[in-house]
Amino acid sequence: MRLDCLWASIAPVGWVTQLVFTLNPTSSQGVSFVEDRTLTIGQVAARAGINTSAIRYYERVGLLPEAERRGGQRRYGDEIIRRLAVIDVAKRAGFSLEDIRALLATDDDGTPAHERIRELSRRKLPEVEGLIRRARAMERWLTAAGGCNCKTLDVCRLFDAGQ
Repeated sequence: MRLDCLWASIAPVGWVTQLVFTLNPTSSQGVSFVEDRTLTIGQVAARAGINTSAIRYYERVGLLPEAERRGGQRRYGDEIIRRLAVIDVAKRAGFSLEDIRALLATDDDGTPAHERIRELSRRKLPEVEGLIRRARAMERWLTAAGGCNCKTLDVCRLFDAGQ
């Protein structure tokens, strides 16, 4: 006969601590304890500064591995926080979800991270440089528009072709 028991509590640092112990009356060992430290989806979201719906979305589109479930609840290891940080930085750098998926695959396929980072940055940099050129042209136009004294748009040189 074997009896399995589960005890869970919220630790002060925000971890869900589970002590799983097995009572096996036929064993000379008696009771064995296994400590399992996991984070709930809410705790992950709070630490990463994102909504729980974003975590579920990232799982659905393959940026995050599917979470282990216990009692119907998603459970995560601490490494998920770093993976979410990589996703956040890559998004802010303007990478697409497909680019981010490729970047994260370096952990899974053994490719050195620098190879994929360099490849992605070489592809993205010309796009960003183009955006900067267009933003500077906008800035020049808006600066000139700030000094416009034209009575009608018909005579305003700001709207001439090529401006």
